[in-house]
Amino acid sequence: MARNDPTDTGGLFIGRRPGTAPLRYRGQPTPAGGKRRRVDAVLAAGILVVETLLCATLWGPQPAAWLWLGSQLYHETDSIGLAILVAFVGMLTTILGTLAVTMRLDRWWKIVRRASGHEQEKGALERIFVISMGVALIGFVLWFLVLEGPSSSIAPR
Repeated sequence: MARNDPTDTGGLFIGRRPGTAPLRYRGQPTPAGGKRRRVDAVLAAGILVVETLLCATLWGPQPAAWLWLGSQLYHETDSIGLAILVAFVGMLTTILGTLAVTMRLDRWWKIVRRASGHEQEKGALERIFVISMGVALIGFVLWFLVLEGPSSSIAPR
C-alpha cells in the first residue's frame, strides 16, 4: 500500500521532511493520586491565568508605556526621530518577548494539564490571544466612539 497520504508525508508525496512527523502521545499515563492531580490542576489554572494576563498587556499597557517613554525622550532631546525609533523598537521587542514567554507557558500548561489527568493536545494560547484582541478592540471602539471620538463634537459638554 502506498504511503502518500499528506498527513503521513507532511504534504509531500516523496517522503516526510525531518521533524514534521505527527505528534503521537503514548498511552494514558498511570493516574496519580487525587491530591497530586488537584495540585496539577491548580498549577495549570495558575499558568493559564498568567498567560492570560500577559496576553492582555499586549493591547494596552505595553504600547502605552513605550509611547510614553518616547514622548519623554522627545521632551528631553527634542529629536522626534529618536523618540519614534526608541518607542517602536522597544514596543516590538517587548511584544515579541511577551509572545515568546506565553508560547513557553502554553507548552508548560499542556504538560501540566495532561499530568492532572486531562487529554490535552492543543494549547490555549490562540484562543486567549484572539479573545484578548477582541476585548481590546471592543474597548477601543467604545472609548473612541463614546468618550473621545465623534460623539464629543456632536454633543459638546
